[in-house]
Amino acid sequence: MKPRASLAPLIYVAIIMTPVYWLVVMSFKTNAEIAGQLTFFPHNPSLANYALIFTDPDWYMGYVNAVIYVLLNVAISVAVALPAAFAFSRYDFFGHRSLFFGLLMFRMMAPAILLAPFVQIFSDLGLIDTHIAVALAHCFFNVPLAIWILEGFISTVPREMDESAAVDGHSLPGYIARILVPQIAPGIAVAAFFCFMFSWIEYMLANALTTIDAKPIAGIMTRAAGVLSGDIALLSAASVLGLIPGLLLIIFVRKYLATGFSMGRVM
Repeated sequence: MKPRASLAPLIYVAIIMTPVYWLVVMSFKTNAEIAGQLTFFPHNPSLANYALIFTDPDWYMGYVNAVIYVLLNVAISVAVALPAAFAFSRYDFFGHRSLFFGLLMFRMMAPAILLAPFVQIFSDLGLIDTHIAVALAHCFFNVPLAIWILEGFISTVPREMDESAAVDGHSLPGYIARILVPQIAPGIAVAAFFCFMFSWIEYMLANALTTIDAKPIAGIMTRAAGVLSGDIALLSAASVLGLIPGLLLIIFVRKYLATGFSMGRVM
């Protein structure tokens, strides 16, 4: 029974990795080979699709734009959520439990619902086709989630530590920055991870709020799918490159993620 049980995870991984493998294989093929006979390996592997992406500003700037507004979103979301989570964890104010659970309503809301008001607001502010517009729009969904995650981690820190810091002369901002943040570093990593992933994969708002200068790679791929009548090989290469940032993030923060998923509140 044990050998069979040990095969189950391998079979599961093989199944879920099949589309990824197929995507990578198609990225090294030509459109003619993709449209021809079914093959599990490219007959004549080519880097032409990747070369086009890395040499054409219309393509590689899509990744640059996406990275910029995603990092802006992560920084803003965590910076706003940290003091809010501290307040929910440490202070008992009127309606704080109702407000705390009410935050989930914003996280459960589909981005498409707020598409029209976001476009109107940022258009009136002159922020259409800017990175900050996309970052702020994503904050609407990421800040509530970050508050929920960070509140769980802050609640694991003894209140006596707050009192000791106050006796030692630390101001509240100083205590949060110098003492609390190192204590909840895994929670911050988890919150940043979820904010990054939502902002990186969210397409509808990012595409609607940008036109040319800040257009993300997902918008460029959608436009290319129509203009190029579906250049599958090129779009496959672009999709493979789109997987890399999330993979790198997991690699670099895996230690914090492992700790963070085992403690605190992760929705």
